[in-house]
Amino acid sequence: MPRRSTSSRTGSSSGDPSGPRNRTPQPLPRRRRSFGDFVKAFLAFVALAVLLVAVPYALAVYVGWPFPDGMPSLDWLQEEITVDTFLGVLGVVVWIAWAQFTACVLVEVKAALSGVGMPGRVPGAGPSQLLARQLVAALLLVGATAASLTPGLSQLGHGMEGNQQGTVASAQATPGGSLSGMFAQQQEQAASTAAALGQQAADAASHAEVGGPSVKAEDTKYYRIQPPEGRHHDSLWEIAERHLGDGRRYGEIYQLNKDRVQPDGSRLSEASLIRPGWIMQMPGDARGGDLVEMPSAGTGTGTGTGTGASVSAPDAGSTVSPQVAQQINQYAQTGDHAQQGGGGRQGGTASLDTNTTRISLPRQQSPAATPAVDHERHAAAETSTSAESSDSGFSFGLPEALVGAPLLAAGLLGALGRRRRQALWQSALGAVGGRRGMEPPTPTGAAAAAQDALLIGADPEGVRLLDRSLRGLAASLAGESRPLPTVYAAWLSNGDLHLQLAQPAGKPPAPWQLGQDQTFWLLSRTDAERYEDVDTAAPYPGLVSLGTMDESRLLLNLESVPGIVSLSGSESDRAAVFASVAAELATNGWSDRMTITLVGFGQDLTPLAPNRLRHLDDIEALVETMEAETRQRRGALGAAGHDSVLTGRTGPAQHTRWAPHLVLLAAEPSADDAVKLAELAADASRLGIGYLVGTESGDLPGAAWEMEITSEGKLLAPLLGLELDAQVLPVAQQRAIVELFVGADPDNTPDGPTTTPPFLVDISEQGRPAVYARLVGPYEIIGLDTPEGERSPLQHEALALLLLHREGVHPRVLASALWPRGVTDDVREALLDRLRVWLGTDPDGTPRLATDANGRLTLAKSVVSDLDVLRSLYHEATQGKGVDSRVVRGRLLTDALVLVRGPLLADRPEGRYGWLTHEIIDAQLPLLVADIGLALAEFHLVKDRAERAIEALTAALNSAPGDERLWHELLRATHSTGDTDKLHQVAADLIRRSGARGLPPRTEALLDELLPTWRDGTTAVG
Repeated sequence: MPRRSTSSRTGSSSGDPSGPRNRTPQPLPRRRRSFGDFVKAFLAFVALAVLLVAVPYALAVYVGWPFPDGMPSLDWLQEEITVDTFLGVLGVVVWIAWAQFTACVLVEVKAALSGVGMPGRVPGAGPSQLLARQLVAALLLVGATAASLTPGLSQLGHGMEGNQQGTVASAQATPGGSLSGMFAQQQEQAASTAAALGQQAADAASHAEVGGPSVKAEDTKYYRIQPPEGRHHDSLWEIAERHLGDGRRYGEIYQLNKDRVQPDGSRLSEASLIRPGWIMQMPGDARGGDLVEMPSAGTGTGTGTGTGASVSAPDAGSTVSPQVAQQINQYAQTGDHAQQGGGGRQGGTASLDTNTTRISLPRQQSPAATPAVDHERHAAAETSTSAESSDSGFSFGLPEALVGAPLLAAGLLGALGRRRRQALWQSALGAVGGRRGMEPPTPTGAAAAAQDALLIGADPEGVRLLDRSLRGLAASLAGESRPLPTVYAAWLSNGDLHLQLAQPAGKPPAPWQLGQDQTFWLLSRTDAERYEDVDTAAPYPGLVSLGTMDESRLLLNLESVPGIVSLSGSESDRAAVFASVAAELATNGWSDRMTITLVGFGQDLTPLAPNRLRHLDDIEALVETMEAETRQRRGALGAAGHDSVLTGRTGPAQHTRWAPHLVLLAAEPSADDAVKLAELAADASRLGIGYLVGTESGDLPGAAWEMEITSEGKLLAPLLGLELDAQVLPVAQQRAIVELFVGADPDNTPDGPTTTPPFLVDISEQGRPAVYARLVGPYEIIGLDTPEGERSPLQHEALALLLLHREGVHPRVLASALWPRGVTDDVREALLDRLRVWLGTDPDGTPRLATDANGRLTLAKSVVSDLDVLRSLYHEATQGKGVDSRVVRGRLLTDALVLVRGPLLADRPEGRYGWLTHEIIDAQLPLLVADIGLALAEFHLVKDRAERAIEALTAALNSAPGDERLWHELLRATHSTGDTDKLHQVAADLIRRSGARGLPPRTEALLDELLPTWRDGTTAVG
């Protein structure tokens, strides 16, 4: 397995032939001790003797011991404070200071003599420990251990933290190097850095002297916006791309021209809106044939403009008309931009003002980082990347597109779990003759890899916090009678949630706070964890993940866009983005009553959420459907007196008509259809409807926001200021995910879930296991010694996960289950090594923890759990030997019910075993116990042993109290005894357990049949 390698960060190129990475160790020259060294050592010895011996002796003689003579009493508090009292308190303080300094000396001496690592820090002893370090260093300066110490007494007075950071940084730069080598290397780096900066400064000065493009007025260039050609309209992005070589520099053009009066009297206020005939001042390094240059006065000849200046197109070699020349000359005199010249590149798009519609990356709230902190963050980022690349090499073909999409993976995994639970209940309730399916089909191939990727990548906690945070915000605003602000986007950055508003909306309700400006509302992860579930509608159900930028994840609110969002790119790349958007919207946890209409793609995706996803065959059907819905929503809003769905979504008049509807149109519409869609989308954001439309050319009428997906997986939205690593769901992963959902649907398999357990145990005496784990009830392990140390709970949890998945567990799935927030591959491998040693080998030498051909971890057959035995006993009783022998069936069912000691892992510690939320064992086990109880009750009732049947049913209800079938059989068995009082007691217990929900209709009908007076008892109890 590939391991992460630690590279040297010394500042030198790895390819430098003069500095190979691995060198033969060379002996360091020994430093000769001078007379001054011996003097310093003697003085340090005297100082330490005085401080460590003389001080406590003087304190003991003149002040006394710090310990009281007797037990303290309340009378001490009433005594008069005298000079002796003050001196006594001062003496105690000096004693404490001496004890702290002594501890510092001991710590420093230990570190110096061991020569390993940095000394430990004594709490609150900064200057004291620094003094102790210098004295110990001077004392040992004449010894062999001095080389491992910090610098000498000349450093006294510098901050201890600074010393520590410098040493650590040096140690990281050159592992194993001596201090002299570290300092020399740092000086070398500082000298080279200074030389590079000096060269840059000289180049800049030289450039300025020869008339660089940022300072000379004669280099000022202008561009006149051309009229549209067909459907193509000019844009600042395209102008920057043609004349500056990079479309992302359009922000520079905007900054040079914003708010300046144009020839038609209007002004440029948004970077996305320019008009034909407008004039744009360009940066000085602009190039191109249709640019116009403004030379200095009196230097040119040509068409006069009334000011003595001439205007020419230098690259084209032609002049412009007098009218255009006059307009350019007048435009050059406007604003303070005339004195600034063209300017070079100054930060690209980051300089746009807040009036421009942009989706900005939120800034962190922490103070500005020092270079050392920046270096540490950079190093951490490299370590993370290295770990990810190492994991990818160990992935066995896992689809990384799912591993890197935590919100999408969590939604899909949650929906898949609900589908499997539903299949189990349908199979149990619809079964005949006790042959009930208990096991969903085990996925194989691509479906198994996709399931592993979902388990690794899913972040259910992140989804839960996002959902609670948004609903909590809506509830708080409703409590203050404030409307919901329009949210364009949400950023998830380092656990914090940033909402970007369309416009300032005042101060957010606590615990929210303002972010980097008035259009950002921020909620920290710590505050989000305090939110609880609230009964309110989801305020922003149209949020969907598009990708990441600088480790921050963007969720765009498609519902709030004032028009169409277009997506250009190749057909396959667009399809991957559309599928990701559709899958997340269909399964996410922060949306209510969502409707997603798919046109031109996604017919196979409908099994993910049949209640949310619908597919239309063509654009004509879409236009007809959306025209009707648009009219209906407009009328509903008008009748309710709301100006938008946001005001109606959180008020007292919540209704299904405020549910969001998002249209995903992958096929490019025709010109006529595009116009119709643009008309429908003009008012869509107010109505809670969003449109995401694919296009080949990137030019779509009515498109408010334009995005592009590249073949490299980048999602670009220049006018929004976005360049994301796109979140996609390629075709192969789509098919694998759909296969998981189809396999979990009982309607698609005639026999429903399989009735055969994945692992059958030899239940005879010869099949006694070597290791036996009891999971049903309190967790116990028989046959293994308890691991020593704090790692024991981790090994127990890992073994439980492996026991619940006899088909095998991917190592990355195991690691993500035990460490949900991430772990490095070396820690994971260390755990697996400890597990192998702990489980040991069978007598024939076979390891009990092995790796199969697919790279998954599997347990040997000699390692068994009581859940395996429980399944095997029930299977043998209903489909094996118990089918032909009534006596055998009764014994097997009785043995199985005895194994049930409570719920699964009943005593598991809080905060661990969180991966059980992804499992369906919590639904399987109660059904299995109920089936065993029902089968055993039937076995006894055939022989009229009602009391024995009641015992079996009661034992099963202890582990499956919500199973309606057990209650029905218990009522029938109790009724067969003729004991009316006991039947009343069972009915009362059943009613009490049902709570406010009341009894199911079939249970009420059965009570009406067996106990007609049960309602009178309910009234009496009420």
